[in-house]
Order: sequence, then structure tokens, then C-alpha cells
Amino acid sequence: MGAQISKLVLASGSARRIALLERIGIEPDLLCPTHIDETPKKSEMPRALAIRLARAKAEAALHNPEVLALSDDFYLLAADTVVGVGRRILPKAETLEEAAECLRLLSGRSHRVYTSVCLVTPNKKIRQRTIETRVRFKRFSREDVEAYLVMGEWRGKAGGYAIQGLAEAFIQKIVGSYSNVVGLPLHETFN
Repeated sequence: MGAQISKLVLASGSARRIALLERIGIEPDLLCPTHIDETPKKSEMPRALAIRLARAKAEAALHNPEVLALSDDFYLLAADTVVGVGRRILPKAETLEEAAECLRLLSGRSHRVYTSVCLVTPNKKIRQRTIETRVRFKRFSREDVEAYLVMGEWRGKAGGYAIQGLAEAFIQKIVGSYSNVVGLPLHETFN
């Protein structure tokens, strides 16, 4: 008998994370999106929030009936991405006003994108790694902001932008992992 291959559970329904995994030849066996409270705690820093939320998503997914029905031979992958300007955590923009405020804060400044990746192994050990990427945007003109807001790419995105779209044209400098800014650092995830 051949060795059984472990299954991969992705604690996310994010099309971006699924596409990123596919780029490195990984296809999840089960998608298990979680619904947790992502509200930052008082005085919580952006990096700490990413770490806490990734772990909370992994723990929530472990209690999902579909995951509980699997044999113990699976890996569970969870991740969370947070955009921070200094100590300030930018929201996942849901309204035009939130997106416009994020762009105002990011205009002509550097910010940091943190993605924390949490992997639960078949023996239930938890491995977690947090990646930081620094991004600097050009100063936005009113026309830049208006054009970006009309596109709608900002909807539901941390910091009110999607780097893999029009926002890429705004980047003056990036230090670190591009895929981290998209939502999953591929090098660290693969390893």
C-alpha cells in the first residue's frame, strides 16, 4: 500500500489566497471560511492583530463539522492580513468613505502590510509565522483617488486597496514579499 497523502484545509474562502496557492501548485482539499470578530482590541498593534486573527481563524476552523469529519491526517492553513500606518490599523474597507480615508492616509507615505500564516499540523502542533512588507505609495491626486474608488477594487480589502490591480501603479517602492501584500506570502507558506 502507498502512503496516504495528507489533506489541506484552507481556513478561508478568499479567491486571492486560493489563486496564490494554485500558483505554487497547491490546491486545498477543503475550503473552510471562518467568521470571527476581527475588531482590534484597545491599543492593539497591526502585527499583533494579524497574529491573533490568523490563530483565531485556525482554531475556529478546527471546530467546523466538515473538518472534524476528516481523519486526523490533514494540515490546516489560516492567514490574516493587516495594513498599518504607524500604530494605526487600517480597516478592510466596506464603504466608499472608508476606502477614501484609507487612500488619504496612504498617499505619499510608507505603510506596512502584515500577514500572519498559521499552520496546524496533523499532530495538532501550531506553527505560525508573520511576514512584514513595507510599501510606499506616491502622493495621490484627486483624480487618482476618484478613478480608484470608481473601480471598486478597494471593497473588502485591508487598507482599501488591492495591489494586484490598479493600485500597483501607485507604488513607488516595495520592500519584502509582493504576494504578502496580495494576502499570502508564498515563500514562507510553501516552506
